Amino acid sequence: MPIPAHILAVERPKNTVVYVYGKNKDRYGVKARIGCRHRNGKNYPVNGPTVGHIIDGVYVPLPEPENEPATVSQAPVDIKDWAGEELLIKEGKELLDELYNVYDRKDSERIFCIAVLRVLNPGIKDCELKEAYDQSFLSERFPDCSLSRNLVSRFQKDLGKACSRIVKFNRNRAASIEISDSVLIDGTLKTNDSRINTFSEWSRKGKLKGRRDLSILYAFDLTKQKPVCSQVFPGNMLDLTSYSDFLITNDIQKGLVICDKGFPASAIEELLIERPELKYLNPLRRSARIAVDHRMYNYENVLPGEDGIQYRKSKVEGKHKWLYSFRNPREAAKEEQDWVLRHSKEGTYNDGEYQKARIKFGTIVFESNLDAAPEEIYRMYSTRWEIELVMRYYKSSLEFDETRVQSDEAVIGSEFIDFISVCLTFRIKNLFEKEELLDNRTYKQILRILKHAKKVRMDGKEWTLVKTNKNQIEILEKLGILPASETEEKSAKRKRGRPKKSARL
Repeated sequence: MPIPAHILAVERPKNTVVYVYGKNKDRYGVKARIGCRHRNGKNYPVNGPTVGHIIDGVYVPLPEPENEPATVSQAPVDIKDWAGEELLIKEGKELLDELYNVYDRKDSERIFCIAVLRVLNPGIKDCELKEAYDQSFLSERFPDCSLSRNLVSRFQKDLGKACSRIVKFNRNRAASIEISDSVLIDGTLKTNDSRINTFSEWSRKGKLKGRRDLSILYAFDLTKQKPVCSQVFPGNMLDLTSYSDFLITNDIQKGLVICDKGFPASAIEELLIERPELKYLNPLRRSARIAVDHRMYNYENVLPGEDGIQYRKSKVEGKHKWLYSFRNPREAAKEEQDWVLRHSKEGTYNDGEYQKARIKFGTIVFESNLDAAPEEIYRMYSTRWEIELVMRYYKSSLEFDETRVQSDEAVIGSEFIDFISVCLTFRIKNLFEKEELLDNRTYKQILRILKHAKKVRMDGKEWTLVKTNKNQIEILEKLGILPASETEEKSAKRKRGRPKKSARL
């Protein structure tokens, strides 16, 4: 039966609904409306518990329970992950200040907290961030950071919409590059099967994987051992196409840019004229005609202290360009053996082709607008493998091998937070190396040790460290999370050898 109008007109709390009950249907209760469900294109209300009744034309709320403890699902968390969060907050202070320069405090701290959680919980999903945040000490250090699933999804999209701020952040970091710095640039593919965003395209590996990708370019300052900036591109875009746009967008004005064969200098010729302090060092393809024309396979000497590496340096006439070639005799012998075995097995051996290929075995030729000693060029490029370390941490340690968002804006926002995670990862990785922790442990093993160091709060009192074994305490002290213990100082002062025997015995 319908509820009388005078009952519905009774003043009651907002977001509540009246219902009728009782044998004679003459009693009226009030329930809280807690949300709605979307089904078949329509919204259906969801009612919660009863909050009161209407008696004699007056709303009467339910009495508040006295001294009744909250359910465990609503109780505060009394044991939280501490060491990893504390380390990243300590090492990431400078990075957080950089975020404050571009974003307001609330947004900066939300970006930072998500990035920290992604470092400490590789592969974590957006819907799992809130629980991880509540169970970590981030909720104590940044108590006003809301990370509900819907809010995180909306925040990443809003972050991507305001992409000019991401560019400003990257440019601020690129401005710290000095002319003497070596900057490694490389890209990686990341699985992205979305049919909505424009970054999802078939890459060169698409047929092999059967899945679409997006492409991400990273710049890594080798001299300062830190990632500088990153940018997202469609999966089918070639490196040579995105090369110039990456340098312009992120305003990389100076330094020595070291790339692989996919980033030819011809793609940035105009940019090099505009930016005289920007240098490059690129390997040439073995089919490059310019190497033969300048007789780069006729070597003039041997590099000192480099196990017989032969070299040649040549100036390109009419251009501000130099060529450098190097030959490794060991690699040449191995490559020659492989070539002969392969062609003899296939029945395609030809002595003429063999003589042509032979002079290029074990060789690499570089082009550069930097006039330097050949040994400097060789050592500079020999360190290029460190950009592969960035990509390995990105995909393996952090498990950023697949996108989990849909729209263009959300992809840009999520990848920016991933970049902050990579920056944090290298900060603590550099600290691990400085303290020699990686000599006998892996990066993941150290993170696992940090995960064991938790803090607990008993009877609502101060947070205290859960009992931890001595080896783990020593690691926390080395990382500067805990102060050096007094027992360690005493043992350091103790003289070596067996203590003197007591005179009484």
